[in-house]
Amino acid sequence: MSVALHHVDEGPRDAPVIMLSGSLGSTVEMWRPQVSPLTERFRVIRVDHRGHGGSPVPPGPYTIADLAGDVLALLDRLGLERVAWCGLSMGGMIGMYLGSEAPERVTSLTLCCTTSNFPDTTVWKERIAAVSSGGTAPLAEGVVSRWFTPDWAAAHPDTMAEAAAWVAGTPDEGYIASCQALEVWDHRDRLGAITAPTLVIAGSADPSTPVEPHARTIVEGIPGARLEVLDAAHLATIEAADEATRLIAEHAAAHPV
Repeated sequence: MSVALHHVDEGPRDAPVIMLSGSLGSTVEMWRPQVSPLTERFRVIRVDHRGHGGSPVPPGPYTIADLAGDVLALLDRLGLERVAWCGLSMGGMIGMYLGSEAPERVTSLTLCCTTSNFPDTTVWKERIAAVSSGGTAPLAEGVVSRWFTPDWAAAHPDTMAEAAAWVAGTPDEGYIASCQALEVWDHRDRLGAITAPTLVIAGSADPSTPVEPHARTIVEGIPGARLEVLDAAHLATIEAADEATRLIAEHAAAHPV
């Protein structure tokens, strides 16, 4: 059963719509660098996944299909037939699901620092156990250290502190249930069904979903998909914000409704 997602809806009402969907442990605030430039030409809708930010926290476990169902329900409530989709990490997984299972609802896909499958699910088992015993707060600093390259992190302590607060503020139940979704995620056999024009953005220093094999598998699986690699770690939309935003905007604009 879908839940009513917390979302922020900005930009011209008559402009093409782009929806932004973030990573595990984030909130709508992770897209703040994109808001001002994107709202010059798009209606921009940022969403909090179930179990995150201002959205409800239904009992788990969740699946990516559940998270995609929440998005489809939001589109229906807003009266939006089709949107350009941009998702990072877990948000990119939702985009892949929508692209193959609800292709009529997306005009294009931008898939950032994400994967179609985790061959080794140990990280999720360990993360579930850790949050079950101690909550999200003790994990926050370690999680965020993988989001950015060390030099960039050292130069941006305020951003690091804010990002750690997103993770620490994520409800334990929602975080665990989302990890359970990632643990079983495998969309490799459905990539070929995606027909929306697809841009894959990867971070050259991303330890969580590195170019090889994660981005490469997506690009090779989705017909016509294009790969762009940025000099960044996992949250490339923040670390390489200007370049990422340009790519996101150009791809969405090139494939309007």
